[in-house]
Amino acid sequence: MLESFKEKTNDTLYAAGYTIVLIAETFLNLRFTVEKRKEILDQMFIAGVGSLFVVSVVAVFTGMLLTLNTGLGLKDFGAEGQIGLLLTITLTREMSPFMTALILAASIGSAIAAEIGTMKVSEEIDALEVMSIDPVRFLVFPRVLGFSLMVPVLCVYSSILGILGGAIVGHFQLGIEYIVYFQDVNERITSIPGLKDLYTGLFKGYVFGLIISAISCSHGLRTSGGAIGVGRATRESVVTSFLMVIFFGYVITAIFYRQ
Repeated sequence: MLESFKEKTNDTLYAAGYTIVLIAETFLNLRFTVEKRKEILDQMFIAGVGSLFVVSVVAVFTGMLLTLNTGLGLKDFGAEGQIGLLLTITLTREMSPFMTALILAASIGSAIAAEIGTMKVSEEIDALEVMSIDPVRFLVFPRVLGFSLMVPVLCVYSSILGILGGAIVGHFQLGIEYIVYFQDVNERITSIPGLKDLYTGLFKGYVFGLIISAISCSHGLRTSGGAIGVGRATRESVVTSFLMVIFFGYVITAIFYRQ
């Protein structure tokens, strides 16, 4: 048991160090952004448009569920009129970045890990190195940059859809007029605390995108063992991404809103 724990700890530390170095190498390749603009735009399209339908459905129903459950609780105190304010805070600060990151980790992140992992076990990456082509610049950099730039955009999109879904439920289930609801939303978004919520959510989205894409590429590059190894790397990339999203989500909120 002790040897197994020691081996698992060593593997975890190695994976963490490998991913951190990979992120550092990615930032060192920022000078090739113009040269790699086509590949970056392709990755932005895959991450954005490719997951648009799922993000839309989840965003709408998240806003509806939050409005219904929170509104029913507030109705006992006669404060259901504040649901627009509370929903705006919850979505822009926490739920939109969180749900968007989880969706993209499960769909796009797993695809990245499987794609690079397949190239690794089929020795395509070794062939790139033989031709003096840097795998990080050729494979990792466009995916990390494109993915991390699209997540904040999807966070804003999901926040808007969640607020619209909350407006529908608030009107038909809680009897809140649309004008009152959207006045509260506008008042919160245009205030200084509301702008802080928005910036915090955008920053979380960027960090989540950077973490998910880097973890997916890291697992793909470290794949071994043929088809079974590709499946294992894909599964581990999703699990690790989920854990890191939850951890860094808490850390960022604690830093931005500490008293």
